[in-house]
Amino acid sequence: MENVHAGDIMVPLDMYPHIPYWFSIRQAIAEMESAEIETNGRKSIPRVVLVFDETYRLMGFIRRRDILHGLLPGYLLEDSDKEIRKTYDIHVDPHLSEIFDTQGEDMRELSNKPISSVMQPIVHSVQCGDTLLKIVQEIVVQNVYMLPVMENGKIVGVIRSLDVLHAVAKLVL
Repeated sequence: MENVHAGDIMVPLDMYPHIPYWFSIRQAIAEMESAEIETNGRKSIPRVVLVFDETYRLMGFIRRRDILHGLLPGYLLEDSDKEIRKTYDIHVDPHLSEIFDTQGEDMRELSNKPISSVMQPIVHSVQCGDTLLKIVQEIVVQNVYMLPVMENGKIVGVIRSLDVLHAVAKLVL
Protein backbone atom coordinates (compact mmCIF):
# COMPACT_ATOMS: atom_id res chain seq x y z
CA MET A 1 0.00 0.00 0.00
CA GLU A 2 2.75 2.41 -1.01
CA ASN A 3 0.77 5.05 -2.93
CA VAL A 4 -2.34 5.77 -0.90
CA HIS A 5 -4.62 8.47 -2.25
CA ALA A 6 -7.70 10.20 -0.89
CA GLY A 7 -9.97 8.21 -3.21
CA ASP A 8 -8.60 4.96 -1.76
CA ILE A 9 -9.52 5.67 1.85
CA MET A 10 -12.50 8.03 1.70
CA VAL A 11 -16.04 7.23 2.76
CA PRO A 12 -18.13 7.66 -0.42
CA LEU A 13 -20.68 10.45 -0.22
CA ASP A 14 -23.65 8.07 -0.53
CA MET A 15 -22.46 6.32 2.66
CA TYR A 16 -22.00 9.53 4.66
CA PRO A 17 -24.90 11.39 6.35
CA HIS A 18 -25.90 14.63 4.68
CA ILE A 19 -28.90 16.93 4.77
CA PRO A 20 -30.15 20.15 3.15
CA TYR A 21 -29.47 23.47 4.88
CA TRP A 22 -33.16 24.14 5.58
CA PHE A 23 -33.46 21.12 7.89
CA SER A 24 -33.98 21.88 11.57
CA ILE A 25 -31.59 21.04 14.37
CA ARG A 26 -34.10 18.33 15.37
CA GLN A 27 -33.81 16.73 11.90
CA ALA A 28 -30.01 16.90 12.10
CA ILE A 29 -30.14 15.12 15.46
CA ALA A 30 -32.34 12.39 13.95
CA GLU A 31 -29.93 11.95 11.04
CA MET A 32 -26.91 11.75 13.32
CA GLU A 33 -28.65 9.35 15.71
CA SER A 34 -29.54 6.95 12.90
CA ALA A 35 -26.27 7.16 10.96
CA GLU A 36 -23.69 4.42 11.07
CA ILE A 37 -20.68 4.19 8.80
CA GLU A 38 -18.98 0.91 8.01
CA THR A 39 -15.51 0.89 6.49
CA ASN A 40 -13.01 -1.92 6.45
CA GLY A 41 -15.32 -4.08 8.54
CA ARG A 42 -15.51 -1.49 11.31
CA LYS A 43 -18.60 0.47 12.27
CA SER A 44 -18.55 4.00 13.62
CA ILE A 45 -20.93 6.87 14.15
CA PRO A 46 -20.23 10.19 12.44
CA ARG A 47 -19.08 13.27 14.32
CA VAL A 48 -20.36 15.45 11.50
CA VAL A 49 -23.31 15.70 9.11
CA LEU A 50 -22.66 17.42 5.78
CA VAL A 51 -24.96 20.26 4.70
CA PHE A 52 -25.94 20.91 1.07
CA ASP A 53 -27.88 23.57 -0.82
CA GLU A 54 -30.75 22.93 -3.24
CA THR A 55 -28.32 22.36 -6.13
CA TYR A 56 -26.44 19.72 -4.11
CA ARG A 57 -23.47 22.03 -3.58
CA LEU A 58 -21.64 21.45 -0.30
CA MET A 59 -22.20 24.42 2.00
CA GLY A 60 -20.85 23.25 5.31
CA PHE A 61 -21.19 20.75 8.09
CA ILE A 62 -22.75 20.48 11.51
CA ARG A 63 -20.86 18.86 14.36
CA ARG A 64 -22.27 17.36 17.55
CA ARG A 65 -21.13 20.39 19.52
CA ASP A 66 -22.78 22.76 17.01
CA ILE A 67 -26.05 20.95 17.61
CA LEU A 68 -25.60 21.20 21.37
CA HIS A 69 -24.67 24.89 21.07
CA GLY A 70 -27.87 25.50 19.12
CA LEU A 71 -29.91 23.95 21.92
CA LEU A 72 -28.59 26.24 24.66
CA PRO A 73 -30.84 29.11 25.68
CA GLY A 74 -29.27 32.51 25.02
CA TYR A 75 -28.92 33.35 28.70
CA LEU A 76 -26.49 30.43 29.10
CA LEU A 77 -24.19 31.43 26.24
CA GLU A 78 -20.97 33.21 27.08
CA ASP A 79 -21.07 35.13 23.80
CA SER A 80 -24.50 36.71 24.44
CA ASP A 81 -24.12 40.32 25.59
CA LYS A 82 -20.37 39.85 25.24
CA GLU A 83 -19.53 43.57 25.57
CA ILE A 84 -21.56 43.98 28.76
CA ARG A 85 -20.04 40.85 30.27
CA LYS A 86 -16.55 42.02 29.32
CA THR A 87 -17.08 45.51 30.70
CA TYR A 88 -18.32 44.30 34.05
CA ASP A 89 -16.32 41.03 34.15
CA ILE A 90 -19.51 38.94 34.39
CA HIS A 91 -19.49 35.22 33.68
CA VAL A 92 -22.43 32.96 32.94
CA ASP A 93 -23.45 30.83 35.89
CA PRO A 94 -24.20 27.30 34.61
CA HIS A 95 -26.70 26.89 37.45
CA LEU A 96 -29.05 29.46 35.88
CA SER A 97 -30.85 26.65 34.10
CA GLU A 98 -31.90 25.21 37.47
CA ILE A 99 -33.81 28.41 38.24
CA PHE A 100 -36.03 28.10 35.19
CA ASP A 101 -36.41 24.28 35.07
CA THR A 102 -37.68 24.37 31.47
CA GLN A 103 -34.82 22.50 29.84
CA GLY A 104 -36.95 20.09 27.85
CA GLU A 105 -39.29 22.83 26.67
CA ASP A 106 -36.40 25.15 25.79
CA MET A 107 -34.53 22.45 23.89
CA ARG A 108 -37.63 21.32 21.99
CA GLU A 109 -38.30 24.91 20.97
CA LEU A 110 -34.69 25.61 20.02
CA SER A 111 -34.46 22.36 18.04
CA ASN A 112 -36.80 23.92 15.47
CA LYS A 113 -34.10 26.40 14.41
CA PRO A 114 -32.60 25.74 10.97
CA ILE A 115 -29.20 24.09 10.97
CA SER A 116 -27.93 26.95 8.83
CA SER A 117 -27.95 29.00 12.06
CA VAL A 118 -25.32 26.75 13.69
CA MET A 119 -23.51 24.99 10.83
CA GLN A 120 -19.84 25.54 10.05
CA PRO A 121 -18.60 26.47 6.58
CA ILE A 122 -16.36 24.13 4.61
CA VAL A 123 -12.99 25.81 4.41
CA HIS A 124 -10.62 22.99 3.50
CA SER A 125 -10.88 19.97 1.23
CA VAL A 126 -8.63 17.52 -0.60
CA GLN A 127 -8.67 16.18 -4.12
CA CYS A 128 -9.38 12.55 -4.90
CA GLY A 129 -5.81 12.02 -6.12
CA ASP A 130 -4.07 13.71 -3.18
CA THR A 131 -1.53 11.54 -1.37
CA LEU A 132 -1.73 10.28 2.18
CA LEU A 133 1.05 12.65 3.25
CA LYS A 134 -0.86 15.66 1.89
CA ILE A 135 -4.01 14.50 3.68
CA VAL A 136 -2.12 14.06 6.97
CA GLN A 137 -0.65 17.54 6.54
CA GLU A 138 -4.09 19.09 5.92
CA ILE A 139 -5.63 17.40 8.95
CA VAL A 140 -2.76 18.41 11.23
CA VAL A 141 -2.14 21.96 9.94
CA GLN A 142 -5.83 22.86 9.61
CA ASN A 143 -6.70 21.12 12.89
CA VAL A 144 -9.71 19.29 11.45
CA TYR A 145 -10.94 15.72 11.80
CA MET A 146 -12.86 15.56 8.53
CA LEU A 147 -12.10 16.69 4.99
CA PRO A 148 -14.39 16.59 1.97
CA VAL A 149 -12.87 14.81 -1.03
CA MET A 150 -13.41 16.63 -4.31
CA GLU A 151 -13.22 15.43 -7.91
CA ASN A 152 -13.92 17.67 -10.90
CA GLY A 153 -15.32 20.36 -8.58
CA LYS A 154 -17.83 18.06 -6.88
CA ILE A 155 -17.73 16.30 -3.55
CA VAL A 156 -17.35 12.53 -3.92
CA GLY A 157 -16.65 11.53 -0.34
CA VAL A 158 -15.24 12.35 3.04
CA ILE A 159 -11.97 11.51 4.72
CA ARG A 160 -12.07 11.27 8.48
CA SER A 161 -9.00 11.37 10.70
CA LEU A 162 -9.98 7.82 11.69
CA ASP A 163 -9.64 6.65 8.06
CA VAL A 164 -6.27 8.38 7.77
CA LEU A 165 -5.02 6.76 10.98
CA HIS A 166 -6.05 3.31 9.69
CA ALA A 167 -4.15 3.95 6.44
CA VAL A 168 -1.09 5.13 8.36
CA ALA A 169 -1.29 2.07 10.63
CA LYS A 170 -1.09 -0.20 7.58
CA LEU A 171 2.09 1.56 6.54
CA VAL A 172 3.90 1.72 9.85
CA LEU A 173 2.82 -1.41 11.73
